[in-house]
Amino acid sequence: MQYLIWIGAVLSLAGVGGLIWCIFLAMQARRAKLPDEVLRARLQHVVMLNMAALGVSVIGLMAVVAGILLG
Repeated sequence: MQYLIWIGAVLSLAGVGGLIWCIFLAMQARRAKLPDEVLRARLQHVVMLNMAALGVSVIGLMAVVAGILLG
């Protein structure tokens, strides 16, 4: 089950990369001095991407744990 561990590790790293990307997107949106409604819409989009990245990371961690338990 070693392949499952490596796939899970790649997914986890991709999820963490997505979380870091969301941080940069949120900082960029806040520095842009946008009107409140536009800023709110951008941050809602960032929150959606953040949840997706977190989900990918969790799936990766579950794959790693499953690979360890089955291996």
